Amino acid sequence: MTARSAGAMFAVATVAMVAARRGSYELAGAVMAAGLVALALAAPLLGRLVDRYGQRRVAVPFFIWSGFWAVLTMVASWRGWPSWVLFITFPLCAVIPNLGTMARARWSHIFAHDPRSLHTAMSFEQVMEEVTFVIGPVLAIWLSTTLFPEAGFLFAAICYAIGVLVFVSARSTEPPIVPHHERPAGHAHHNPGLIPLAFIMVMTGAIFGVNEVVTLAVAEHAGHHNVAGAILALFAVGSASSGLVFGQVSHGRNLTKLLIVGTLGMMVLEAPVLLAGNLWILAAIMLVAGMATAPTLITTMNIIERIVPKAQINEGMTLVLTGLIIGIAAGSAISGAVIDRVGARHGYWVAVLAGAAAFLMALGTRAFLSRRDMHNLR
Repeated sequence: MTARSAGAMFAVATVAMVAARRGSYELAGAVMAAGLVALALAAPLLGRLVDRYGQRRVAVPFFIWSGFWAVLTMVASWRGWPSWVLFITFPLCAVIPNLGTMARARWSHIFAHDPRSLHTAMSFEQVMEEVTFVIGPVLAIWLSTTLFPEAGFLFAAICYAIGVLVFVSARSTEPPIVPHHERPAGHAHHNPGLIPLAFIMVMTGAIFGVNEVVTLAVAEHAGHHNVAGAILALFAVGSASSGLVFGQVSHGRNLTKLLIVGTLGMMVLEAPVLLAGNLWILAAIMLVAGMATAPTLITTMNIIERIVPKAQINEGMTLVLTGLIIGIAAGSAISGAVIDRVGARHGYWVAVLAGAAAFLMALGTRAFLSRRDMHNLR
């Protein structure tokens, strides 16, 4: 929770830091997008390394690497170094293994022969992740706007380091390494269904990225920039609440149908933000809009756990969650450009269109999986 709350802070903290120092949301969104793209490109490789050599042996050196570049990112912002420096330091800071996939891999190991408990654990995992998005953005924006622009980023870096050290020290739950001669040939993306799921996660991530950047801009335009974190937290509250219910009632249901309903919900529930007349209404809509995201993410992780061999579980989950990261990057960058060129509220159109694209791909994914007779998804 310590590390993940910090992880939930980084995106908003970066936008707040760069926008305050450089005066441009387009630049802020682009810097965050560059970091997320770097993470997305490195994540599948790092996931494969984790599967081959173990979580601890891979995580520790890369988290030290990340900490070094995080310090340089803050120094570059504080000292007013050229903007292009941020496009080097922040992406290098983002080259780290995915903590969420490593945690889910541990649950898959613990409950390998107990599907119901595994479903509950995966749902719990997603809910806890959503809770961090209640805490993180509020804290990041509060620190950055009340102390100094880099305060949110600095606090996030310290908490992340502490949380990661605690996580990797818990060696009793770390999944054992599958011997090389027992590993399946090829890469995880050769498993049918992973690429469509990754695309759905791209669109889901775009909704997250848009909401973070646009909500911050809308709140600032209304003269209440410090409430943006609270509004984003309500989105996470809605998601976490639905995740708690979903984890109790969805076990044993058809996963592809759940995926279709979840993506449809993301599109339909996000659309009303276009009509929000003030920040109070926007906050209420965000609470409802978040209710479709946790079920969609839980369903996606459950599908991956069933179709990917245990020896590739980190790589498979990382590949799909990489789509989420790419989507956040794309949504942040595109919506930042829309804000600067057209207006803050118009940026929400990007999120609505992303939800529609996710729904259409979910429909296609159902046919894709059915053609391959993947009955184990039921």
